[in-house]
Amino acid sequence: MEDKDLIDEISSIRNIMERSTRFISLSGLSGVMAGIYALIGAWMGYKLLYTGYSTSTNIVYDEAIVNQLFLLAAAVLVFSVATGLLLTVRKAHKKGQSVWNQSSQSLLLNGALPLATGGIFCLIMLERGFYVVIAPCTLIFYGLALVAASKYTFGDVKWLGIFDIALGLLAAAFPGYGLFFWAFGFGVLHILYGTIMHFKYDR
Repeated sequence: MEDKDLIDEISSIRNIMERSTRFISLSGLSGVMAGIYALIGAWMGYKLLYTGYSTSTNIVYDEAIVNQLFLLAAAVLVFSVATGLLLTVRKAHKKGQSVWNQSSQSLLLNGALPLATGGIFCLIMLERGFYVVIAPCTLIFYGLALVAASKYTFGDVKWLGIFDIALGLLAAAFPGYGLFFWAFGFGVLHILYGTIMHFKYDR
């Protein structure tokens, strides 16, 4: 019994230390929903870009289409963030944990720099008309943000970031197919990741 009590005590100490250094209230379902939003956005973007064209590289960008794509991407981002916050707060409250603590602040601070840098860079590329590099850059900088922030949350987040970086590099190597890589990285991978996280940590 003494050994069992000692093991239980060690386990409790480990859980307390983990909660104090890692933000473990991230919801797997928020990843699934973000992936669904991304796939819907990618489908709508595809209809805007490729309807009436025979190949994926034969695209004519005009100001109207660019503006619509920007608003579409912004809508996907807003819905994803809002859903993520809602489900994460609900999970934290269910477990009796605080959402805004030292670990969540560290997570946000570490992920914010590459994410903000990538966002500003993509806006500059959009303004300059270098549309072909936007999809690869969003994947790469988002992946870098996940890797940077993964130290303060579940280690699985790091692998999602690595896969997104790899997809971003592939998208850069195959210009004209950025939307498909974007859909796979932000859509399919998020759904797979969210499903794994849900069954691994949320139950």
